[in-house]
Amino acid sequence: MLTKPEGMFARDAEWASLVGFATSTAPSVRFGVVSGRRRQGKTFLLDALARATGGFYFAASEDTELESLRRFGRTLASRAGTGGEFQLSGWEEAIERLYAVVPDGLIVIDELPYLLAASPSLASHLQRALDPGGTARESKSKLLVCGSAMSVMGGLLSGNAPLRGRASLELVVRPMDYLTAAGFWGVAEQPELALLLHSIVGGTPAYRHEFVHSDAPAGVDDFDGWVVRTVLNPAVPLFREARYLLAEETGARDTALYHGVLGAIALGHNTRGGIAGYLERPSTNISHPLTVLEDCGLITKEADAFRTGRSVYRIAEPLITFYSAVMRRNWSFLERGMAEQAWQSGRDTFRSQVVGPHFEQLCREYALRNAVELFGEPPAEVAAGTVADPAERSQIQVDVVVLGAESGVLCLGEAKWQQTMGLPHLDRLRRARDLLTVKRIRTERVRLACFSGRGFTEELRRVAETDPSVLLVDLPRLYGLAPREPRPRQERRSSS
Repeated sequence: MLTKPEGMFARDAEWASLVGFATSTAPSVRFGVVSGRRRQGKTFLLDALARATGGFYFAASEDTELESLRRFGRTLASRAGTGGEFQLSGWEEAIERLYAVVPDGLIVIDELPYLLAASPSLASHLQRALDPGGTARESKSKLLVCGSAMSVMGGLLSGNAPLRGRASLELVVRPMDYLTAAGFWGVAEQPELALLLHSIVGGTPAYRHEFVHSDAPAGVDDFDGWVVRTVLNPAVPLFREARYLLAEETGARDTALYHGVLGAIALGHNTRGGIAGYLERPSTNISHPLTVLEDCGLITKEADAFRTGRSVYRIAEPLITFYSAVMRRNWSFLERGMAEQAWQSGRDTFRSQVVGPHFEQLCREYALRNAVELFGEPPAEVAAGTVADPAERSQIQVDVVVLGAESGVLCLGEAKWQQTMGLPHLDRLRRARDLLTVKRIRTERVRLACFSGRGFTEELRRVAETDPSVLLVDLPRLYGLAPREPRPRQERRSSS
């Protein structure tokens, strides 16, 4: 197996998948697709793979069809060692020449959506090359195409698309998970700082060095200063990144409505009706931007665990959440270079509207990652949920719901980033459990979980020590710094 390049942090599974494709001797392995949002390191991976295998690499750009063919012809002539430029009349000829020049080896075409935008027929030309009797069938080469436009790449192999059913590899390069990101930023031993950082930059590798001049906060006490000197600094590339991401991913010319939708979600108005109400627009007016943002992977739509037909929208990119909730609302300061004033104005919003919901999301990820150890079986679903309380004429918001495939509810959890949790929080979860039991939803194996960024009262800790159905997760445990507490699988009777 090819050795992973020096300087490549994590990405072991992705590298193994790419190497397996590139070195496979199976005649059916001819074509693969790599996708993922921008800045995730796809180009770094593919360029390293091409270098390691001696393969051919071409990176497309936003050009006309004619200019793209000229650039491709020059790159291909360089590979052939002829110098100059191959004169190519179209992509059909270009593909034939490609396989003639690279009859045995790896071919990488990066940023394919740029080529498809100028030459929509390219996908059909690739299909014919890969079909029986096509140029690719007469070659031992393997073709990898890559792109960041998720809506385009998602449709490349779907439905009646020309290339459907022809890929031997479909690899999505995702952001690093929160634990890997903490190690990448060098803050794995500082869970509070790791959480604050992840609430802004998420798990996007490019934001660690290139976009912040390799600047990382020295500790929690330096976090505010780091935000001012990097994220809110117009001279640092990260400052404009959220706006560029929206423009690049959606292709929207009039971005005001898109920013408005994202701003509403960032501030907690995350249902379709809530977004429309916040923007004071009819729900029909926001259907298109919601669809576009969802298709390109900038937002996700998550169903309520207990209320059929109810769902909420969440922003998938933390940096966009930060921009929408903090930067955009304080732009009058920022455009005048008054970063400290902007942060003073937006810091409380960040901690409540940004870090709070992000903490809840990481708690759901923790429950998913550790489900077998904590609940005795793999989960069928991990989500948030709403439990109606008719007697109180209210609803109980449950931040972490884990549902088993056959065992009903495995976990009901509440997450509080800025609160020390106590018995009232546990009582609320007990009430939610009892209400679900009355509705004949299985709860006999449920664990009641309190997730806190500030710890727990002594009373709650004493209850957890004697009751195995109560689970306490603080920041050290969330980040794997506290000792694990394996518990035997056991049946528990509901206390309804």
